[in-house]
Amino acid sequence: MNYWLMKTEPDVFSIDDLEARGREPWSGVRNYQARNFMRDAMAEGDGVLLYHSNCPEPGVAGLARVAGKAYPDPTQFDPKNEYFDPKSPRENPRWVLVDVAFEKRFAAVLPLSWMKGRPELAHLACLQRGNRLSITPVDPTSWSFLLAEARRIERR
Repeated sequence: MNYWLMKTEPDVFSIDDLEARGREPWSGVRNYQARNFMRDAMAEGDGVLLYHSNCPEPGVAGLARVAGKAYPDPTQFDPKNEYFDPKSPRENPRWVLVDVAFEKRFAAVLPLSWMKGRPELAHLACLQRGNRLSITPVDPTSWSFLLAEARRIERR
């Protein structure tokens, strides 16, 4: 099993939205490295930390899981969609997505400011200077550390 951090802007799509829908196609990714993670490395059942970005308190808001194999992102073919890609052929699509299923909302967001101050998380890709990827891998030790912190907050 692999673990991932997937960023989303909560005013566009939040942990609340995912909880309400239960499962959602993770569409609109237009970065080749993030696409390759979905296409080549993600598998059904992989864990996902859902991270709220571009908001007053960015951080990890909850858990989800990868709910299936990657498949072509239909938004690339829709000229009315903001993620339309006229250079992506239907017979060999450029962009893929995975479905993500809701697992759990944390009692409180694990803030970016807190994460940056934790030496245990210093190597996380999402915390590295200049990293703007919307999908990054999370190592098992960091995954366990973040889940333990979320449980500790719930017990308060």
